[in-house]
Amino acid sequence: MAMSVFTDLAPAQVSAWLGRYSLGTLVDLAGIAAGVENSNFFVTTTHGRYVLTLFERLGRDELPFYLHLMAHLARHGIPCPAPIADRDNEFLGTLAGRPAVIVTCLPGRSVTVADARHCSLVGGMLADMHVAGESYHRHQENPRGPRWWHDTAHLVMPHLTSAEQALLKDELRFQALHRRADIPGGVIHADLFRDNVLFEDGRIGGVIDFYFAGVDALLFDLAVVANDWCTGAGGELDPTRTRALLRAYHPVRALTPLEHGAWPVMLRAAALRFWLSRLHDRFVPRTGHMVLVKEPAEYRDILRRRVADGGQAPWLD
Repeated sequence: MAMSVFTDLAPAQVSAWLGRYSLGTLVDLAGIAAGVENSNFFVTTTHGRYVLTLFERLGRDELPFYLHLMAHLARHGIPCPAPIADRDNEFLGTLAGRPAVIVTCLPGRSVTVADARHCSLVGGMLADMHVAGESYHRHQENPRGPRWWHDTAHLVMPHLTSAEQALLKDELRFQALHRRADIPGGVIHADLFRDNVLFEDGRIGGVIDFYFAGVDALLFDLAVVANDWCTGAGGELDPTRTRALLRAYHPVRALTPLEHGAWPVMLRAAALRFWLSRLHDRFVPRTGHMVLVKEPAEYRDILRRRVADGGQAPWLD
């Protein structure tokens, strides 16, 4: 799971906090030691198992977009965590001085290595999620879109080699030439890596970690998935997995001719976004009880490969 712990909690704190809910009494509390953004815990009570999140960066005014999005998608059959309301019918509470939410715990495990079957399942599910999002009317721009890229590039640039600085500057210029507003947009997950999808008994049991979601080009979401799920050891897109992803997505939400043309640009944009986020986590770090910092070089090299090969991939042939 793409989660982490920056703020530690004592069982007594959580037990008292749970008094606001109708979830039984605390049996066990365990920190989740993956990810880079929030503090997360498995909470087991006499009623079942849940996930508790303390928000370390997001403010209270930003959180309703995410929480109501998850509730909306869950009501539309998307297997995502459903926020649980307290006895005052509020999703968002406060714990250890931080905004906090408790959500359903979904079944399954993520996969380390994805095959074509996994890519097909996630492609169909992503299309279902995009269609379900069409009736979600709250709005928030992608929090890690082009404006964030430029701000973050300024912070990390002094830490890069001259070759990396040139790559970053060139890609920012390239992306500025292309208008994302020209292709279909909507609510995107924006972080649908393998560790954010849980599989159980040959199906998707859960899609988690919606706290980078926002409104952006739907194709950007698909490109994020392709770069993580369909990339080979040399950084190239694997044709079999990429075809499986796109063939499963297209029948549910048909990709337009403009999206076909924008595919290489979006693959590069998705690689840039995650290279920058990993650089930020490496060079502008935060302390935490259990913190995972991912290797920036992986997405630097994926970006270089997408630039070199033009981002071409098999579509629906």
